[in-house]
Amino acid sequence: MPRIDDYIAACRLARDKLATESYESLLARSGFEPAGGDSLRIPFLDRVYRLSYPGLEFADTSAGTREVPLQEQVLILHYLQADRPAGVSGEWVAYREIPGAAFYFGAFVKRAVDPLKQVFGQNTAKLGSAAGRLKGEPVDVGDIGFEFRVFPKVPVRVILHAGDEEFPPEANILFDRGIGRMLSPEDVAWMAGMLVYRLMALSKT
Repeated sequence: MPRIDDYIAACRLARDKLATESYESLLARSGFEPAGGDSLRIPFLDRVYRLSYPGLEFADTSAGTREVPLQEQVLILHYLQADRPAGVSGEWVAYREIPGAAFYFGAFVKRAVDPLKQVFGQNTAKLGSAAGRLKGEPVDVGDIGFEFRVFPKVPVRVILHAGDEEFPPEANILFDRGIGRMLSPEDVAWMAGMLVYRLMALSKT
């Protein structure tokens, strides 16, 4: 399990690399929109962040002065670092099909798939309500499924097969095939977990 110091170091390394690039190249590669004063507007799940340039410091514009979680900062900075941002291919793959993902598969299941089944497997309506609040688009897969645009070039599908008296619930999370050129397998596992846990939190409010 990474420590806080690891996240701080990862942010520092990413900032050092990104600071050598132009503001225009970061906008073009990421698909984010400009914000005032040479900053980037970064919608992330149900938050809207502002990332300054060239300092690359985060502010949560949707929640006053709330501090942006370090894990989310690392994920966003890594997305901005993608050397070859892919267009969305429309071809969906399971986590195991991402190059290098086998090592992190257990963590992916623990962080994302298992909580999705445990919380929503017997109550798909609760997932539907939470997904709507994250602007999830319904997809005709499973008993209920939604597509989310976590980043401008990173769509994610959450699919649930509801449980009943005979069978336990099953869940899957799919990614566009280009994800492996944009985020590491570890980042993808964290991202999926962030999405599921945000859905869980929204289902309680």
